[in-house]
Amino acid sequence: MARLIVQIDAVATLREAARSQQPEPMTAAVMAELGGADGIAMHLREDRKHTQDRDVRILRKIIQTRFILKMAATSEMLGVALNVKPDIVILVPEEREGLSSESGLDLMVHKTTVAETVGTLKNSGIPVGVLAEADVEQIKLVHQSNADIVEIHTGAYCEATTSAKRSQNFSKIVDSIKLSHRLKLEVFVGNGIDYSSIKSFVGLTEINNFCIGQSIVARAVLKGMESAVRDMRALIGVRQ
Repeated sequence: MARLIVQIDAVATLREAARSQQPEPMTAAVMAELGGADGIAMHLREDRKHTQDRDVRILRKIIQTRFILKMAATSEMLGVALNVKPDIVILVPEEREGLSSESGLDLMVHKTTVAETVGTLKNSGIPVGVLAEADVEQIKLVHQSNADIVEIHTGAYCEATTSAKRSQNFSKIVDSIKLSHRLKLEVFVGNGIDYSSIKSFVGLTEINNFCIGQSIVARAVLKGMESAVRDMRALIGVRQ
């Protein structure tokens, strides 16, 4: 049965937008776990636009489930990961303009850098994944990099404006998930999934983890974090 990883970057975004100390991502993480989250994810950007180093250090100490650090494959971020020792690292592209990862990491371009980063982290005992587009060639390159995990980017499907585009993109996601499973990669899916689009994915038994952030945080603003997480868990079908 799939697990739910709650990504809480949007909480840090609210804090930084207000130039305040609130809301605290750490409080959101605790509430998410109380609501049943199976893990907490955060993306530490090189420009520190939302998440700060302090957030990552504190989360590593307080999270009772799994802490997933998302980061670029750079020497600076590698140093942070080796110091903090998260449960999992997911390598993602660094978009200077966006607040989140708007696409997968292109391994045709970054193959060598990714493989080196994967090797260093795994040698330190940290499982590593790569955020990749729903493309079978990219999935093969993730496997070749010796990563343990692939997170398949679902944004193109979730943001499609026509039924034809949705169908085309969903087929690519399904093909990528099934190939990842055959290659014995742990399968994450995420980016753009909300309380409506999640229903398209729950029948895909090869998915190990849903990584969902913005839609849960948006609902939590109105309903509270525990309630928002429970609502998503119910849709996934995770038992309490």
